[in-house]
Amino acid sequence: MDEGIETRGVDFAGQMLFRFRRSYLLEDAGGHRVWREEVVRRTIPSAQTAIIVCDMWDRHWSRGAAERVDAMAPRMNDVLQAARGKGVCIIHAPSDTMSYYAETPARRRMRAAPYISPPAEVERSEPPLPIDDSDGGSDTGESEAQRVWTRQHDAIEIDHNVDGISDNGQEIYNFLQQAGIRQLLIMGVHTNMCILNRSFGIKQMVKWGINIALVRDLTDAMYNPARLPYVDHDAGTQLVVGYVEKFWCSTIHSDDLMGR
Repeated sequence: MDEGIETRGVDFAGQMLFRFRRSYLLEDAGGHRVWREEVVRRTIPSAQTAIIVCDMWDRHWSRGAAERVDAMAPRMNDVLQAARGKGVCIIHAPSDTMSYYAETPARRRMRAAPYISPPAEVERSEPPLPIDDSDGGSDTGESEAQRVWTRQHDAIEIDHNVDGISDNGQEIYNFLQQAGIRQLLIMGVHTNMCILNRSFGIKQMVKWGINIALVRDLTDAMYNPARLPYVDHDAGTQLVVGYVEKFWCSTIHSDDLMGR
């Protein structure tokens, strides 16, 4: 990963200070394998930073999932406004709703980026998730997934003068290369499903060599506490965030985007 400029918390004009958190499997003094968390401070130019907002839909088939998105969306919008004001690029990715945005400037902006062939994919092992989401993950009793969403959540504003809209990994890759993006961030739902597995998600971006990090406090998992490992919903989400930090990419906290 491009390490940018190491810093001790100094604020540089036009730069974003990020505290990247990652976990590594190491040996302790006694030769035992242990997971160690590492936090590295780096600054990245705001203009070379982009955020993908993943699947923050207006509706969801799981009532529990919809309620948590409703609660998260206003805070997410505040963070996006702050980041946009600093010059960070915002890409809205409400999958399966592109027809709703077909003729908007933000959608046309993404389609206009010229095709750039991605590099050969880096081979990666894919350890199993730490939670059982085989039932779809709803914690409020729904068991049949349905496509009920039509657009992005209304609480998340789209600035058609500068933002982009796309749910296509190749399209987003084209745009990132055209815009000279060095650091990609992703927030939204759901951590164990779309965030990891969409064509623009963490796994694909890592395989293409893109520097990506998860905004760990602005995400949520699809997890039912009646399934393994039998923890409450928030604990299940944190297990998935830890899985991302161990096996895929770093995470940051949204306070970094707010300049705190």
